[in-house]
Amino acid sequence: MATERSSVRIGIVNPKSPANMGSVLRAAGCFQVDAVIYTGTRYTRAAKFQTDTKSIANQIPLIAVESLLEDNPAQVKVVCVELVEGATPLPEFNHPNYAFYIFGPEDGNLSQALIDQADEVVYIPTIGCLNLAATINVVLYDRLAKMNSDIASDSLIRSSRDTNNNLKW
Repeated sequence: MATERSSVRIGIVNPKSPANMGSVLRAAGCFQVDAVIYTGTRYTRAAKFQTDTKSIANQIPLIAVESLLEDNPAQVKVVCVELVEGATPLPEFNHPNYAFYIFGPEDGNLSQALIDQADEVVYIPTIGCLNLAATINVVLYDRLAKMNSDIASDSLIRSSRDTNNNLKW
């Protein structure tokens, strides 16, 4: 069954860790994100410590902006992911087809002003908080698992795995 076209962007407020951003970019590639947008200057300074092992930044736009919401199209729903009282637990969340998921920095949280502008606020019900890259991976996997997707196939496995892996079941 074919899926309806969707669009996914990731927004990150002032990311700090080049290792985390490398993992974010890898997740963006694995889960077919359309763009990774970020604010702040910490990542730009840290980017020289290249950690994008799959060169995803050459395939998916990695965009520095002053404000994450300045050019957000009207049909794209803003989904903030943060430990916020009153937020929807991720297992109960229905992902929109056009989504802009916004995540806070590794050493902070999203601002109340940003939360107030969101269409949805969700959280991952864990004890304690996950790191930035882990959170993004969980949210994107949850989206994939819940969306009507026809990508599962042996050809996907063959094209995705490492060249040293020729296992079959």
